[in-house]
Amino acid sequence: MSKIVVVGSYVVDLMSRTPHLPKPGETVLGGPFKMGPGGKGGNQVTAAARCGSDVTFVTKLGDDLFGREALKHFITENVNTQFIKIDPGQATGAALIAVDDRSENSIVVSLGACGTITEADVLEAEEEIKEADIVLLQLETSIEAVVSSIKLACDNGIPIILNPAPFQKFPEDILYNVHYITPNETEAFELSGVEVTDEGTALAAARKIHEMGVGTVIITMGSKGAFLYNGKEKGELVPGFKVEAVDTTGAGDAFNGGFAFGLSKGLPVRDAMIFGQAVAALSVTKIGTAPAMPYEHEIKDFLALKGIRAV
Repeated sequence: MSKIVVVGSYVVDLMSRTPHLPKPGETVLGGPFKMGPGGKGGNQVTAAARCGSDVTFVTKLGDDLFGREALKHFITENVNTQFIKIDPGQATGAALIAVDDRSENSIVVSLGACGTITEADVLEAEEEIKEADIVLLQLETSIEAVVSSIKLACDNGIPIILNPAPFQKFPEDILYNVHYITPNETEAFELSGVEVTDEGTALAAARKIHEMGVGTVIITMGSKGAFLYNGKEKGELVPGFKVEAVDTTGAGDAFNGGFAFGLSKGLPVRDAMIFGQAVAALSVTKIGTAPAMPYEHEIKDFLALKGIRAV
């Protein structure tokens, strides 16, 4: 059984289609409007759970309508909600999302309750973390939560995936305890100072990030694929799958959830990446974030059509 613990963010997604992303001061008539579960942590939890993982989520919600709907969602997805705490002094996080006719998006996130996760909150889930195959983290929460999760997982020999998104400053010495880091091109630039535009610049950025202490660097590059570097080789751009994208919001989260699942099932890193890319490809063919995450049978059917055996 795949057992994954995700410590991170939940925000409700408030999404509208728009002919084009608004310029400063511009009002654009859009629609339709959709509301649904989201946040990088919530999306990754949903992706991993639909792949077939036993997922525990450590996060915080407000005592409000959005929080109650979030709990319903995770119960429906068979997620362990024991460590989802309700903070009556905070609102549930929210993301304002605009998606244009080219499927590009613009997002403003208000973290609310999930931005106040403390070390004490993480420690409450210590036994779950000790028994996990993988601990999956993002930067869409308090840095205290990230640092304490890495320390706890490291002390117990549990592999860690850090998705450094959305990028914010953090103590870089924690990277020596991170097994896998999964930035996109923008986050890779923030970490390395190298602008990632192609395979060559991805290698240069990945080398610098690897030198910061991370075991394996995976730079997600959208439709180009994902660049793999572990310090021993020149690296490799692992191609993604070509699909007709409807909404690219949440694709990175889909990849991370699928990648975590693949690793937890014992797949080699490259094969786990391919599995994650299949999850991401299927997610962008639907509108939304968490609701767009594919189910296990959809992923297996998709990979079978490509001649790839799923886990």
